[in-house]
Amino acid sequence: MTSPTPAPSATPGTPRARPTIADVAAEAGVSKATVSRYFNHRERLLSPDIAARVEAAIAKLAYVPSPMAQALSHGRSRLIGLVVADITNPYSVAVLRGAEKACQEAGYLVMLFNLGNDRERERAAIDALASYQVDGFILNTLGQGEGLADVNTLHGKPAVLVDRRHAGLDADFVALDNEAAMRETCAHLVAQGWQSLLYVTQPLQGVSSRLERTAAFRACISAQGPNVRGEVLEIDAQQGEDALARALADFRERAGANVANVAKGRCAVVAGNSVVTLRVAAAVARLQWTFGQELGFVGFDDPEWAPLIRPGLSTVAQPTDAIGQRAAQCLLERIGGLQGAVRENLLPGTLIVRGSSLGV
Repeated sequence: MTSPTPAPSATPGTPRARPTIADVAAEAGVSKATVSRYFNHRERLLSPDIAARVEAAIAKLAYVPSPMAQALSHGRSRLIGLVVADITNPYSVAVLRGAEKACQEAGYLVMLFNLGNDRERERAAIDALASYQVDGFILNTLGQGEGLADVNTLHGKPAVLVDRRHAGLDADFVALDNEAAMRETCAHLVAQGWQSLLYVTQPLQGVSSRLERTAAFRACISAQGPNVRGEVLEIDAQQGEDALARALADFRERAGANVANVAKGRCAVVAGNSVVTLRVAAAVARLQWTFGQELGFVGFDDPEWAPLIRPGLSTVAQPTDAIGQRAAQCLLERIGGLQGAVRENLLPGTLIVRGSSLGV
């Protein structure tokens, strides 16, 4: 049997190297496999003398085992990869909080990759996170990048899709019930006397949530009959406030042309998300209009500043915390071995009525 060797000493003036499992083995006069058995709670396989020597060596060297190495030795990293389309979107941040909470409660950590709305980075995001041996993915992607063509591109790991479906990728899906939320929104506006509705959305570009809300809006208008009109307006990031203000003014003018006078052309906007809501609010301010008077309004998402814009913006609050937690739960179930058909989880939104949608 070899005798214990002194712990490695650092050269004066240089940082001391972090001790390794090999250092512990050398200090205790045992093999690295013996030290590994000790850390894997298999000291019952060691004699009391050897276990005591390993314990003393660990204390002397102040050795701390790598959590990643320990996890990988059991076939799990206890890491979850989360890919979001745009971290500047409040929706993504709110869902991240819910997912992270559920993962932490289950003993997992979340690693985030922000696509910055660049669909070409989807493949790079998956490969980067896979290099850290994540156990699975929660994906809020743009939905059409070629990098996620099929489940084989996920390095054999399970995935859950949030908010946006992905063509060619069969995976559990968690999102707002867009159809039901839009139906409730339109019914509320019509009940308040708004006759002409304009749905303002970011460019559809094949994004499933945008497509679903647009289709639901058109279906709602069709169901209302001839007394209610509806239009869809797509706006992109390059369009300034002036362009959107002109579009809103033109919409109100068209609505007024269908009745005896403009004041009776009761016009309202439905905004596709909080990003659009902020841009509509800026355009309305430029026009010197007041929500609830010249223009009714309901927006998807309920940002914290919605009540602060006079007279308070009506919104559809998404259950973002529940969406994030449910996505994490679905993924953890798959990681745990759950098999079977993919599952669709559509959660209800909450219509929060404020002054912007109430009839005058």
